[in-house]
Amino acid sequence: MQQSQLNPILRGFHPDPSIVRVGDDYYIAVSTFEWYPGVMIYHSTDLQNWRLTARPLNRKALLDMTGEPDSCGVWAPCLSYSDGRFYLAYTDVKRFDGNFKDTHNYLTSCDTIDGQWDDPIYINSSGFDPSLYHDRDGRKWWLNMVWDHRPDRTFFQGIRLQEYCPKQQRLLGEPELIFEGSELGFTEGPHLYFHQGYYYLLTAEGGTGYDHACTMARSKQINGPYHLDPNGPIVTAKDDRDHPLQRNGHGGLVQSPDGNWYLTHLTSRPLANCRSPLGRETAIEAVEFTDAGWFRLKAGGHLPELVPQGLNAVKQDNSERCEFDSPELPQSFHWLRTPPPLNWLSLEERPGYLRLKGRESLGSWYHSALVARRQQSHCFSATTQLEFQPADFQQQAGLVCYYNSTKFHYLHISHDQQLGRVLDVMSCLGKLDQQADFPRFNNRIQLPESGAVWLRATVVMAELVFDYSLDGENWQLVATLDYSVLSDEAGKGEGANFTGAFVGVCCQDLDGRMRYADFSFFDYQEYAGD
Repeated sequence: MQQSQLNPILRGFHPDPSIVRVGDDYYIAVSTFEWYPGVMIYHSTDLQNWRLTARPLNRKALLDMTGEPDSCGVWAPCLSYSDGRFYLAYTDVKRFDGNFKDTHNYLTSCDTIDGQWDDPIYINSSGFDPSLYHDRDGRKWWLNMVWDHRPDRTFFQGIRLQEYCPKQQRLLGEPELIFEGSELGFTEGPHLYFHQGYYYLLTAEGGTGYDHACTMARSKQINGPYHLDPNGPIVTAKDDRDHPLQRNGHGGLVQSPDGNWYLTHLTSRPLANCRSPLGRETAIEAVEFTDAGWFRLKAGGHLPELVPQGLNAVKQDNSERCEFDSPELPQSFHWLRTPPPLNWLSLEERPGYLRLKGRESLGSWYHSALVARRQQSHCFSATTQLEFQPADFQQQAGLVCYYNSTKFHYLHISHDQQLGRVLDVMSCLGKLDQQADFPRFNNRIQLPESGAVWLRATVVMAELVFDYSLDGENWQLVATLDYSVLSDEAGKGEGANFTGAFVGVCCQDLDGRMRYADFSFFDYQEYAGD
């Protein structure tokens, strides 16, 4: 039997939520990493039902991630509102492995949440997770964690504060280190709030894995000193690995019009093997302001709730069938790294079809012809029909379950010199040994030389079944695979990957001729048992 639950409120790869209320409307912005367009903003009027309303970083002036490694790109945006205008602070991370990060922080703004956001203002590059705080006196303050690349340091130096001048569009004076963090370490994701005479600094600590937590400190002055809540983290599951919601941390506070407080935070629903194909999701908690002057969970303790007090369970079904009969892709679909225009994608050259023109390999960080949507349930199927006439083995097209360039399962049509047009499965399992990480192939299945082929992926928890059909009714099994490798924890392991599993369609032409494939529909269906 399924548990009645509200959490997560944003399911499947919706990490690092930043929440703001404007009148009776609530908005949450989440990270998108290497997926384009950058940042997703959701809207709600009741904190329970959420609708995607904007993807603001949608042009080259705002975001170009070409060549950026896996799990780089847009980290931890901060959405705020002041004087009739929305502000969005965000990081574009250019490097991940090694001591250096190369994190560039920007600020953009817009009169409306779903309008065209201004060209970005470059702020600094000292660390990631920036936020903009609008103080009561009209001054604006910039916060971000500080990355320390020196080998004798711990990388996470703490939280810095610096005044921002809107007129000059730059930071003023020198930054101040206002908080070094708690013993949990890995202090990041700062957000400031003022309430009853104190500035409250909410941070994410403990890393992004199973020790993750939201911690809070307070000060009478904006520049400190900040003192930690003696009760420890507001929310964490680090001491209870059996709780269904794990990796809880990186959050934001919001107050409702009736005076109630809520905390949105990152969470995850791992499989039994402690792998999380759904990635890091967004949950919400009811919190209260105590007589001691701290924000605490209304339910007491530190564990998140499936249905927080004052809110109701909501049935979620993100199933969607796309017929590609519109000149634009549905908002649920993303692609990798490169800003528009997309010379490898067309919804007009053959009306009613998505045409993908073969580009680089699935291992590329530059120019991939891949369109996909996030997995949002542990149990789902994805089906498509395509027409594709490859001329040699360097050309492939099909249905892909994708985590990143080193972790994917790919059911594709290609060409074999002896068999002609064939169907095969290519898997990349994220091994640490580069030689062992070469893609693996199953036995090739000979196909008719022409005609449409239906492809289907069915996922139940950690198992993936690929099958195919030549008429859309009679299906043949191709392979049964370990789906859990498409997770944060597989491959390099916890702390090295930060996204989630996607399912979609793609096309490669490693010969550079851009041979195309036409997809007539894409059907994503979620099942009970989640």
